Amino acid sequence: MADRGTSLLASDEPSPVEVLRPHGASDFVLTADHAGRRIPRRLGTLGLAEPELSRHIAWDIGIAAVTRHLAERLDAAAILQTYSRLVIDCNRRPGGEGSIAVLSEATRVPGNEALAPAEAAARKDAVFVPYHAAIARLLDARAAARRRTVLVAMHSFTPIFKGAARGMHLGILYNRDPRFARILLDLLKSERDLVVGDNAPYRVSDETDYTIPVHGERRGLPHVEIELRQDLIGAAAGQLQWAERLARLLAAADARLIKEEKR
Repeated sequence: MADRGTSLLASDEPSPVEVLRPHGASDFVLTADHAGRRIPRRLGTLGLAEPELSRHIAWDIGIAAVTRHLAERLDAAAILQTYSRLVIDCNRRPGGEGSIAVLSEATRVPGNEALAPAEAAARKDAVFVPYHAAIARLLDARAAARRRTVLVAMHSFTPIFKGAARGMHLGILYNRDPRFARILLDLLKSERDLVVGDNAPYRVSDETDYTIPVHGERRGLPHVEIELRQDLIGAAAGQLQWAERLARLLAAADARLIKEEKR
């Protein structure tokens, strides 16, 4: 159980952190910043109706199941964050734009308006800090054991955004260090039945991301952020199929990266 360090979460509420296979044999470590849509009891529904809390504005639909399947197939450690991004976005710098969204896409979030600094700090302490502390502890332990690590941040995106259709099946995101992403992109494009986004539908930056810049780039770890289109992983069959496909391709990409590192 994570140290919550705040009264925002009651003692009977779930931890914001789910850790799978911490001693997995794989070089891969998976993260899922937006795996859940829980809201602390004290915050009610943030002023939103249930249909809004089932949408992408609240979580990355399908990504928790894909990440769990992928961790199993790779025998990889995985860390999932289980509270809604509307409480606090664990892939944004606390206090920065989008950290606690007042407007998400076109939806107002009444419970996030005029938030007092102490309330924002309570959310950070309850959800953001335990999640990223768990990632840091795992990576520190692997480094101390001289274990090689490739960080994979798992996300999903909507097939339609602000009225525009997104035809790509998945996106591969990176910023300062493209070495692993470039290999994975090459393998994905050779699949022929896929439309693959190269730093699309988003791109990694210090302003719009936290996990990859902090845990990947700063540590010098090979890394990639993967975005899967939500209509492809909304049901169990698609979640399993994509996990199996990604397990195969990630393993092949890492084998190629290891060869390049030895040159």
